[in-house]
Amino acid sequence: MRLPRLPLIPTAIVALCIAAMIALGVWQLQRRAEKNAALAVYAQNLSKPDIDFPRLPVGDDYLFRHASALCLEVVGWQTQGGRSRKGGTGWRHIAQCRTGTEGPLLLVDVGVARDPNFKPVWGGGPITGTITHAPDSRTLIGQIFDHRPKTLMLVADLAAPGLEVTARPDVSSVPNNHLAYAVQWFLFAGVAAVIYLLALVWREKKAGPPPA
Repeated sequence: MRLPRLPLIPTAIVALCIAAMIALGVWQLQRRAEKNAALAVYAQNLSKPDIDFPRLPVGDDYLFRHASALCLEVVGWQTQGGRSRKGGTGWRHIAQCRTGTEGPLLLVDVGVARDPNFKPVWGGGPITGTITHAPDSRTLIGQIFDHRPKTLMLVADLAAPGLEVTARPDVSSVPNNHLAYAVQWFLFAGVAAVIYLLALVWREKKAGPPPA
């Protein structure tokens, strides 16, 4: 079987696309190894002793660790959809707290209400809870190009009056689908190569045999 002739520019473009897809697959495998290492750290954090809530950007090293903090004054509120520890759905009420220190405000999830317009009666005080990520307004694409660490917050052990305790952050909820993404990219690369070769064969047949 005679191999089809390879046009230079289209072949170069397809080869670059296939190389990019393979590179993305390899990158996902690297991310999978990093995620597995991070999940091991998170699992260890569950059994570590309490700490003071970290006030400086520290990345994700303290996720799922139990911590304590002092909210001197509540200066604002955020709401976000969520789930209570009993399994009910509703709106998480996140207090923006002044702590008397410089830097970003302390964020504390003080419980879930069915009504998004519920006004918690909580003015601050000592708080204990589990460290997790605060709501992030950045899009997925935005997070790829914006490498600032996500803001951390506390999910309180006890709810504010009139609220139900928010579900405790769970390590199993952290997505780890990088292997599936890697397989997809490798499949895309293989399919692209096969389709291009079939297109070249079809092009050769359509053009007919070369003149003698």
